[in-house]
Amino acid sequence: MNFEWSEEQLAYRKSVTKFAKEELGTNLSSRDLSETFSQEDWNKCGAFGIQGLPISPEYGGGGADTLTTVCGLEALGYGCRDNGLLFSINAHMWACEIPFVSHGNAEQKKRYLPKLASGEWIGIHGMTEPMSGSDAYALATRAERKGDRYILNGSKTFITNGDIADVVICFATVDPAKGPAGVTAFIVEKGTPGFTVSRKMHKMGLRTSPMAELAFTDCEVPIENMLGKEGDGPAIFTNSMEWERICIMASHLGMMQRLLEISVRYAKDRTQFGEPIGKFNAIADKIAEMDVRLETSRLVLYKAAWLKKEGRHPLREASISKLYVSESTVQTCLDAMQIHGGYGYMTEYQIERELRDALAGKIYSGTSEIQKNIIARLLGL
Repeated sequence: MNFEWSEEQLAYRKSVTKFAKEELGTNLSSRDLSETFSQEDWNKCGAFGIQGLPISPEYGGGGADTLTTVCGLEALGYGCRDNGLLFSINAHMWACEIPFVSHGNAEQKKRYLPKLASGEWIGIHGMTEPMSGSDAYALATRAERKGDRYILNGSKTFITNGDIADVVICFATVDPAKGPAGVTAFIVEKGTPGFTVSRKMHKMGLRTSPMAELAFTDCEVPIENMLGKEGDGPAIFTNSMEWERICIMASHLGMMQRLLEISVRYAKDRTQFGEPIGKFNAIADKIAEMDVRLETSRLVLYKAAWLKKEGRHPLREASISKLYVSESTVQTCLDAMQIHGGYGYMTEYQIERELRDALAGKIYSGTSEIQKNIIARLLGL
């Protein structure tokens, strides 16, 4: 087994880290307080090629495989402390770009992928509803066929990038009697009559990533805006989640590396009782555990990414990666805060924000409890 990055990947990793450190995350503390999304940083990432990483060069993307994409996103998470921006980018890539890649027809790919890959357009998907979260396909949103179009009625909640999006992939049920087999995906552009942002939502963490509720009221969508076929919704969503559960955690690896290095420096510099606090086992043990969690998180995530690159469908490995990395990141943030003591609790050191941002990782893309259910089911339980 080869655990080394290629020379090209290492060079790319270095360039992403440099870009993120030098160009991203300005005025982060104030933007976190005001819940302000940085359109400027989004545009910088688009120009650098981040949003287009997994997209074919035919549509203006980088054509990167899954491992190279993970490599780049990990470096981005290390160099950029704006976790909200990274979350918005990941939501855009996995919830919107990948469905077009996997199920879009030639015309749809040509129309949407270049704009999404460049960051000119911001994309989202609308799956979660007020009464359907973990039970993803229990949708109240309906799509009724009328001639050459569908009429959408319903609402979506917890939609990342909801109030800044240019296009949404909306999941709706065309035939409730079919259950999940009736769920279908539709492309709805901003400005379509009947499609509105009903309200902006406010969060504990990831505050620089906007979130909103969406409403569809007699929203007419032409039949050519159906993504895939009727009933393809579960296949589109499952493929999207497989990518997301692997790649969205890559930036968490970068965050964990950054927090480990910050904590090591602090443990060397901070003295109590006449010596650096890192000499005390209580602190040294936490730092060692942070390092172990980082190393094992990389192993499970890289394995899932490698399997995906090889054309496999690593549902189990993606769930293991999502579960383990998200839980590990939260514990690493808690340890970093404890090592820093009272300073870690202050906004000045920015560790409390890292913790607030990390907690959401145990919920989005399927909660930790749902990941355990998936793993158990795949073991035959």
